[in-house]
Amino acid sequence: MTLLSARKIFSALALVLLGGIPAFAQDVVKIGYSGPLSGGAAQYGKNVLNGMEMAAAEINEAGLEVGGRKYKLAIVALDDKYNPSETAINAQRLVQEHRTPAILVPHSGGCFAVQTTNEARKVLLLAYTSVPQATARGNTLTLRIPPEFTTYIDPFIRHAMGKYGKNLAIANADHDYAKTWTAAFRPAWEAAGGKVVADNPMSYNRATDFYSGVSRALAAKPDVMFIGGASEPTGLVIKQARELGFKGGFVILDQAKMDEISRITGGYAMLEGAIGVLPLVENSGTHVKGFVERFRKAYAGRDPSTESSLNYTAVHATVQAMKLAGSVTDAVAIRAQLDRAVKSLPPASNPNDLSGVDGKGGSLANPLVGVVEAGKIREMKIRPAGVAK
Repeated sequence: MTLLSARKIFSALALVLLGGIPAFAQDVVKIGYSGPLSGGAAQYGKNVLNGMEMAAAEINEAGLEVGGRKYKLAIVALDDKYNPSETAINAQRLVQEHRTPAILVPHSGGCFAVQTTNEARKVLLLAYTSVPQATARGNTLTLRIPPEFTTYIDPFIRHAMGKYGKNLAIANADHDYAKTWTAAFRPAWEAAGGKVVADNPMSYNRATDFYSGVSRALAAKPDVMFIGGASEPTGLVIKQARELGFKGGFVILDQAKMDEISRITGGYAMLEGAIGVLPLVENSGTHVKGFVERFRKAYAGRDPSTESSLNYTAVHATVQAMKLAGSVTDAVAIRAQLDRAVKSLPPASNPNDLSGVDGKGGSLANPLVGVVEAGKIREMKIRPAGVAK
């Protein structure tokens, strides 16, 4: 070895030891996100993303090692404005430019758009949608994160019809997810002896004034209004209905969160008698409080929503599945480990108490319903934990 070569080696080692260059380059594994970050559903999309990013921060702080190699986890987020066509474009970008082995999409239309190509591309779809079709179609690389919305239909109908009456006005959103909800809810309402007196879906994601749409629905004199889309416009619909004199009840589909709605309506008084998904902050579960406290610390005192907590868990479960599979790139192997991954999560990483993943890729859980009574939310369980629909 020449003196010059020795000096070069010594200089390089010195740079490493002094921090001039890293001794070992850390690999990065990316999970993609395509959801609404602008428009009427922007807050919904940000709630999802906040949960994902909180999980990534915890994973990186603890250290991520898969197959003997150390990684840093990054969330790559793209805005699709709740438009499935944009979702498809974003998914292509995430795969081609960022090589994401998994992509999370928080709306059914976007999920279905991704499912047209994800098996061929070998990309795992993390589907934040409760429509049964997300897994019923047989896509082998899909995880449906929330439980099926059909678990809510019977308790929603029993409460609303029993308390207020049989005449229903449909006044929910006009996007794909709301249409799927309506297609299941309407025949169930009628089978229970109810009558649909108005069917007037509205553009929750684009409109800010719901006077005309709500007026048409109320002209039919309903006892109950079936409403919901993103939380903020749902709150505006409720506010408009009460201002126009509606005294009946509300059935709120699971995309809208009653605690977020209450910020639009100035409290729960306007939601009296409403039934919907139990807000996370009202959940009495042992491990929920710890998650809520950590979320508030990370996001300047904001309360987390269910979409924050479930997608937080989805990221933790996906990374745990990577560890079990021994790969950060093999989507087939990662999908095969998701049931074991969910079951092995520590309770702090699983505040909604998901109990596993079924053979079709659907999460198993014990959904909780909330009913507004005397200005407060009462918790109501649907069925025993871990029982699949």
